[in-house]
Amino acid sequence: MIYLTTPFSEEDIAKLQVGDVVSISGYIYTGRDAVLPKIVRHAEEGTLEEINVNLQGQVIFHTAVSPAGVGPTSSNKLEIESTFEPLSRHGIKMHLGKGAIKPETVDALKDNNAVFAIIPPVTALLGSKTSDIKCVCYPELGMEALHSIKVDGFQAIIAAAHGKSIYE
Repeated sequence: MIYLTTPFSEEDIAKLQVGDVVSISGYIYTGRDAVLPKIVRHAEEGTLEEINVNLQGQVIFHTAVSPAGVGPTSSNKLEIESTFEPLSRHGIKMHLGKGAIKPETVDALKDNNAVFAIIPPVTALLGSKTSDIKCVCYPELGMEALHSIKVDGFQAIIAAAHGKSIYE
């Protein structure tokens, strides 16, 4: 088990290998189809500060936040997978979700020293390891808004790192 606390350093990510099991603690962002393209737009326009978002060394968990808890959504949806490269370029170090991603996405992660980790869909368990939930921006999107959550011991498996993928 590799224990990581956000924000991650370049060195933290450089050491990770496909198949490593990690335990993540600290504040992470959550988002999926509705909000991630908006966050990319802010990053590309240089306006992240206006919405109180700092992507440096951060994790983006592909999930919605609902009364039922948090659980991974499929990261290979077009609206989500297309955000890996720009979000990594702007500071995201770990994308957390589920499902196989394209070889081009694996390459984009490598180019930006970022990784993709998968987490089993265990909403009840994750809910017990989640606290301090805050809507960061786009509250009109409800559970699909960008949230910041504090996690304690989220466990995940590194699925893509340094140009390699468990799905090859």
